[in-house]
Amino acid sequence: MLVFLVPLILSNALQSVGQLVGSIVVGRWLGVDALAAISAFFPLFFLLVSFTIGIGAGSSILIGQAYGARNEEKMKAIVGTTLTFTFLLGLVLALLGGIFTRDILNLLGTPANIIDASVHYARILFWSMPVLFLYFAYTTFMRGTGDANTPFYSLIVSTVLNLVLLPILIFGWLGLPELGLYGAAYASVVSTVITFVLMLIYLSKTNHSLQFDASVRRHLRIDFDILKLLLRLGIPSSISMILVSLSEIAVITFVNKFGSDATAAYGAVNQVVSYVQMPAVSLGIAVSIFASQSIGANQLGRVKDVVRAGIWLNYVIGGIIIILIYLFSRNILSWFITSEHTLQIAHSLLMITLWSYLIFGHAQIIVATMRASGTVLWPTVFSVVSIWLVEVPVAYYLSHFTSLGIQGIWIGYPAAFIVSLLLQYSYYRWSWKKKSITSLIQ
Repeated sequence: MLVFLVPLILSNALQSVGQLVGSIVVGRWLGVDALAAISAFFPLFFLLVSFTIGIGAGSSILIGQAYGARNEEKMKAIVGTTLTFTFLLGLVLALLGGIFTRDILNLLGTPANIIDASVHYARILFWSMPVLFLYFAYTTFMRGTGDANTPFYSLIVSTVLNLVLLPILIFGWLGLPELGLYGAAYASVVSTVITFVLMLIYLSKTNHSLQFDASVRRHLRIDFDILKLLLRLGIPSSISMILVSLSEIAVITFVNKFGSDATAAYGAVNQVVSYVQMPAVSLGIAVSIFASQSIGANQLGRVKDVVRAGIWLNYVIGGIIIILIYLFSRNILSWFITSEHTLQIAHSLLMITLWSYLIFGHAQIIVATMRASGTVLWPTVFSVVSIWLVEVPVAYYLSHFTSLGIQGIWIGYPAAFIVSLLLQYSYYRWSWKKKSITSLIQ
């Protein structure tokens, strides 16, 4: 698991480096309002990609089981159906998102001084969604076969391209127009598209089992039996992701009431927390893939070992990262915040919530194990309950009706993580472990 996990964590880290550096450049050189414009859009973008993330999670389970069973034809059919469906989904979301961006951001209560910049920034990313979704899907496929290295190498290329393009497009170097804030969006899109093309060429040259060859192209017509299975696995996961996104949209509306400094602080904390979440999210992916391959190969005794290793690694790796961030939190936040008032808000929020991501990671591993066998309904229900009956009400009440103000918003996160773990583990311990587990592709 460690051999698989290291490139997976590094991949997730590299995926965020371009975004982090963009936030540093935007926050320090273009100002707090520019950083707030990006922060105001993030929950909306996450909402729109959530369905694809859920479908990707479903396809990785099916690919993992097919790979474990050595059923290559079934694996190619899953790849072809998923690619076609995600492309069409990206096309629909690009059109809807691009057309109604301003209306949605206005509904979110985006401050008037940053609304125009947020709309322009958002539309750049919306129009690129079909290609971005294909790239996300392909990296998910490869990890489903246990290949974490190729996505890692691809992200190295993407990150380097993004870092090179970022100052060139923001500041207008080499004779190019000065794009300012929007240069960060263009740098992200262009680097991802180039990397995707290079990755497909690499897969073809190395004769990778998932290269985009004639057998995959033959399966690009949607297999509705596979699609039904994908949707059965993916829709609950997508609903969970969408409801997480909607909760973040609810949270950003609470935050926006405290002004653009608070919105920028929220964005800064999200940047730091994204790195804290990486071991937990990566371990969830690893556990899901290892468990699904074990189920596909009918080696059910290994599932318990996978869960034990995942939980142990969560507390060791996550604990080390959290301790380091606690020790150097002000220095880290000052990388992309220059305003002392904004820095103080961000620091207080980070202190409140950071420790609870160990609890989040533990719950992720339990959920990933159950989903590897196709059990998705109850884990989704428990996630929804913890978010909408705990996190959002707690954040709303404490921020609106107590003296805690914006700090009350962040208390909702650890409260939700604790409730989620209690619910997920109870179901895992007393119901799921007693079921007969079989492969979904048989």
